[in-house]
Amino acid sequence: MTNNDIFKKLRVALMLRDDQIVEILELVDFRISKSELGAFFRDEKHENYMECGDQVLRNFLNGLVIHLRGTKENPKNPKDVLAKHKAEIPAKEGAKERTEFKAKPKENQKTDFKKKPAFKSKDKKAASKIQVVEKVQFKNGKNKKS
Repeated sequence: MTNNDIFKKLRVALMLRDDQIVEILELVDFRISKSELGAFFRDEKHENYMECGDQVLRNFLNGLVIHLRGTKENPKNPKDVLAKHKAEIPAKEGAKERTEFKAKPKENQKTDFKKKPAFKSKDKKAASKIQVVEKVQFKNGKNKKS
């Protein structure tokens, strides 16, 4: 996996735009233009493709730590920063965000729904047995002495 692949995956995972990446790099006094940054994200076969060097990726990661966590004097909560990024992303026309998608009932439609059981067992003895999930013991690779 190349530095370009790592950079692309971080950009997508953290939902960062080019201007936000430039700001993050400026936190560690590393200046780069949007066009240079765009060359890292191009296809390898493209004529303007440029390999991302170790120095660029290292400075981005150091800037990302400052961006998400803040400094010792001014700490931040990373969840708040990521939530802010999600809020800044404009929704596409005609598409709704997942959080907004909720079916609204019509005026004459009833909204009182009764929960139905997942399945009905014909045999009452089988229904009284312990579920399989309760029998599972999770051992996360650690030997515990009891």
